[in-house]
Amino acid sequence: MSYKRKVVIRDCTLYLGDCLEVLPGLGKVDAVVTDPPYGIERFKRGSLRFDKDGSYPDGLKWDTKPSNYMFDIILSMSKSAIIWGGNNFSLPTSEYFFVWDKMQTVDNFASAELAWTNIKMPAKVFRYSIHQHNQTNKVHPTQKPLCLMEWCLGFLTNPQAVLDPFAGSGTTGVACVRTGRKFIGVEIGEEYFEIAVKRITDAYNQTALFDGTVKPEQTSMFEK
Repeated sequence: MSYKRKVVIRDCTLYLGDCLEVLPGLGKVDAVVTDPPYGIERFKRGSLRFDKDGSYPDGLKWDTKPSNYMFDIILSMSKSAIIWGGNNFSLPTSEYFFVWDKMQTVDNFASAELAWTNIKMPAKVFRYSIHQHNQTNKVHPTQKPLCLMEWCLGFLTNPQAVLDPFAGSGTTGVACVRTGRKFIGVEIGEEYFEIAVKRITDAYNQTALFDGTVKPEQTSMFEK
């Protein structure tokens, strides 16, 4: 296994590196829940924020569409998988899928996104406004809503370890923290890796405050 950095935060393990080099050394996991890059550059302007000259600020360096070989590895690691944007990839035929209804009111933007899954259940739809999502503190151009990823996890049967080989800013990891699951994330971009580490750390701290294992510090009004 080859990676640049490894960070363990309680039940979450994050790898900075190329998932092609990391995944073969991980072994089996209970489930894969991920949102790979779709190759959005082919949509040109799409729904992302572009500069005046038509280029994206970071050059869409993160937007490299995974190979079929990459998906072969991912699917060999777990019996359960949820892959957002599955309609953009050459995945095995499946009659099962999830839909994120974005409640989009702008005609030239996508009204929904699809997730391929091999979890045997009737198609499911999650309704959450993209306009509401855009009001949150998004730190990645294609960041999925946290509530959407938590919803996805709810369809897994008692998974102990969830893998996201395209972890991005760590939303799947935060969802795992909030739902009491173990998480393994791989991210190739150092900037987003650091963001994922911080978001997952913050999620654990927030969870600890709510479950009473950590109490917030109180400062006396008489202290200088």
